[in-house]
Amino acid sequence: MKDKRLYKINHGKMIDGVCGGIAEYFGIDTTVVRLAWVLFTALGGSGIPAYLICALIIPREPY
Repeated sequence: MKDKRLYKINHGKMIDGVCGGIAEYFGIDTTVVRLAWVLFTALGGSGIPAYLICALIIPREPY
């Protein structure tokens, strides 16, 4: 069984690969995660700090 880990992606990333990594981890479309993040940011404004924290904490996908 493959060990499932959360990584920022190196391929198809827009800013830092956080949304793409989350989408791959949960097996959903990247666009859905990106739209949810935009909605999260627009409603409360806390999406930007959350993205920055994720960008710092989540490791980069190994090559």
